[in-house]
Amino acid sequence: MPSQVNQVVSKLQRNKEHNRSRLVKIVNARLIRDHKIIDDDVLYLYNGKIIDPQTYFFTFGNVPDVVIDAKGLLVAPGFIDVQINGAFGVDFSQLQNEEKMRIGIDKVAKGLLKYGCTSFVPTIISSGVEINGAEILGPFIEPDKCGAHEESHLRTASGGFSDFVKVYGLDEGKDQIVKIVTVAPEVEGVLDSLEDLVHARITVSLGMLSHMIATPMCVYSSNINLNYLGHSSATVAQAESAVEKGFHHRDPGIIGLLGTTRVSRPYYGIICDGIHVHPNSIKMAYDSHPDGAVLVTDAMAAMGLPPGDYTLGDIPVRKIGDERVEVIDNGRLAGSVITIDACVRNFREFTGCTIIEAVEAATLHPAELLGIQNIKGTLNVGADADLVFLNDDLKVMRCFIAGEEVDI
Repeated sequence: MPSQVNQVVSKLQRNKEHNRSRLVKIVNARLIRDHKIIDDDVLYLYNGKIIDPQTYFFTFGNVPDVVIDAKGLLVAPGFIDVQINGAFGVDFSQLQNEEKMRIGIDKVAKGLLKYGCTSFVPTIISSGVEINGAEILGPFIEPDKCGAHEESHLRTASGGFSDFVKVYGLDEGKDQIVKIVTVAPEVEGVLDSLEDLVHARITVSLGMLSHMIATPMCVYSSNINLNYLGHSSATVAQAESAVEKGFHHRDPGIIGLLGTTRVSRPYYGIICDGIHVHPNSIKMAYDSHPDGAVLVTDAMAAMGLPPGDYTLGDIPVRKIGDERVEVIDNGRLAGSVITIDACVRNFREFTGCTIIEAVEAATLHPAELLGIQNIKGTLNVGADADLVFLNDDLKVMRCFIAGEEVDI
């Protein structure tokens, strides 16, 4: 399985290899670049990358092989989803070997193109299967904040960092498959292991923890470079712990980190479906820290499928209509079925933010979170030519992978 952010339809990137060396010029475009919309601009693509035309022409003197008329549409980087459990009948937690994972990821990747998603991080929840995915939620989380996770699979880290090595399959000296982990710092052994996790180049997400702000502030005051407050049941992204306990003014909980001036404020994941997070809560988070918003779908296997009964990991769930998924036994929310482009549109509607801010919450911010902003999430020279054409309503009109248009 790929160890980096999974590039949507990697096979499609390599189809018609001879065509990848074509020089492509996109004209009549409204580029979302450098925090601005640049009207009536052009974009040059070559060999799957965005290039500087002046340097290219000075060196090679070629004219474009292909000219694409954007017809005034917005041209943005492809969307990045850093939390997706599956879609189109595929549940990443149930793919128990590398070949099945490859086939499942390919199926999901191809389906996501219609939503403008060109990169994603497969997410695996705490389950009985061996944990070897790209993002892991649990099992080092609080039982009373476990959401759809099976409590029998939760655990402490009493053995310290060695427990993380064993559970996540970390192997020093090798490129790590696991890229993001969601942990609750008050679970035994977690706090003492955070520095080692960061040194292992793991993005540590705080989530599924108690309401008190003391623990997350202790983490941040320790100078450990944690930069993400992940979505999960009762975490900052959903603001559920704050809502359930009234967002007490003397104890704002983990969500209080969005207002801190003592440390750099972290990125925070939001499922922008209006169900996991109330629109007013999304607006509050945005007002507190607009540059930290990372839109995620948390989509599960039922995304793209009709209403009915499915599973999330080992847990039976039910899709109700086209918007809500619940654990059958207890009615808890169990992932979502929203798409990333719908998250972008909802974010703009819920917050009143600009088109630029809405798009960057699904492009630039997740790329920065993952440390891949030099190649993903921007239209800067040298970035991968993964593009999405949008109308003014932020509906996906066209999609490109490595400079090649794909069917949506």
